[in-house]
Amino acid sequence: MTMRSRRETVHFRHSFRIKGIDRQLAPGDYEVITDEEMIEGLSFPCYRRVATMIMVPGAPPQRSAMEMISISSVDLSDAQRIDASAPRD
Repeated sequence: MTMRSRRETVHFRHSFRIKGIDRQLAPGDYEVITDEEMIEGLSFPCYRRVATMIMVPGAPPQRSAMEMISISSVDLSDAQRIDASAPRD
């Protein structure tokens, strides 16, 4: 099975929450890693998402550490939509 990972940076203007993370996260840039696997047997390359993770600062008192937390891509999209629709500070 052929796998690939995509990395992107997402920006949040406001504090936010994502299901699966038990604390509120601060505004800023967050790295998101998406793992995908190739769907075999097609005449063209096609991939399906198998995992989405976000890198967040560690929970207190480990703020200097980074955690990679598995999240739902739908929950990430919802958090981005809520952040974009919130009034500007």
